[in-house]
Amino acid sequence: MNFSINKQWFENKLNFLDDLFTSAESTKSLGLGVRLFIYTFIVLLLITIGLMFYWDTEPDSFTVNREGQVVGQAFTESLIKTGETLLNKRGGYLSNDVIPPSVLMDNIPNWEFGALVMLRDGSAALRNHFSRSQSQSVENNDLATAEPQFNFQNDAWIIPSSEGEYELGIKRLKSYNTSLGDQTKQEAQFFARADNLVNYLVIVEKRLGSLSQRLSASVATVRSNTDLAGDGSAQQSTESSKILAVKTSWSKIDDVFYEARGTTWALLHQLKGIEADFKDVLNKKNAMPSVNQIIRELEVTQEPVFSPMILNGRGFGMTANYSLVMANYISRANAAIIDLRSLLERG
Repeated sequence: MNFSINKQWFENKLNFLDDLFTSAESTKSLGLGVRLFIYTFIVLLLITIGLMFYWDTEPDSFTVNREGQVVGQAFTESLIKTGETLLNKRGGYLSNDVIPPSVLMDNIPNWEFGALVMLRDGSAALRNHFSRSQSQSVENNDLATAEPQFNFQNDAWIIPSSEGEYELGIKRLKSYNTSLGDQTKQEAQFFARADNLVNYLVIVEKRLGSLSQRLSASVATVRSNTDLAGDGSAQQSTESSKILAVKTSWSKIDDVFYEARGTTWALLHQLKGIEADFKDVLNKKNAMPSVNQIIRELEVTQEPVFSPMILNGRGFGMTANYSLVMANYISRANAAIIDLRSLLERG
């Protein structure tokens, strides 16, 4: 009796779906099991597509607390919140997912990788430069543990998972940040000095320079090889051509674009932390306007993308080239960072 009632209930629901999806009488002639399979597949497909659109959204910027904190806490908090955003945004961390819909997505995973690279660079700078007064100083235990955690592979889903390792890194960053605010704990330090900041900016320059070149290569270009320029005695391990033809594969163009979006998003927050923690150093060098300009250039890179796909026509063609626009903003920010480093090094 119960079976007949349940079967009749399924028949009624499937008849409704028949009317909803098709008017063909041939569909209604199929067996209950086949029809149930077909409509289950359709519903799962719609749910998958819906989740893809919902998760395919870059997270908003967060506020970096710049007032009333101990020196070093603003920069450290920018790293902590970057890590938490990676793990807790819409859909969570997607780069290591192996099932639909996230395994079918590539924009946000590439965004995640770009942000992760800057998180790695920031934590390395914190461990090796900002928290140490000189080369012979003993490194902080929390930072010595946290920094390797963020260098764990970004697509591991079997234990240990990427999320688990990054959560441990965030936990140790929080422990260091708490110790900074505790005046009774002398082992946790942050030295806001010009030379420490210069060491960090050198790393940032190379990241942005590489991204700018990869974005510009969305259009095929021919370049002179400048690898050994400026040093007549310089050598390299393998000889390369004097003329280089550079072109990013069409299948990788949007990957590079979203990696750049993630990189600049994370860097934007780190520089806001730098602005707060190195306020006295920057004001003494009259370098605060330079930092403000770098932040403005990076903020423009986070403008919404309204196109459903990343367009990359010719440089002066009929369609827009999003990669060249992004490369322009990144190059301007990088030029300002180079000028800032030069200003800090003058003494």
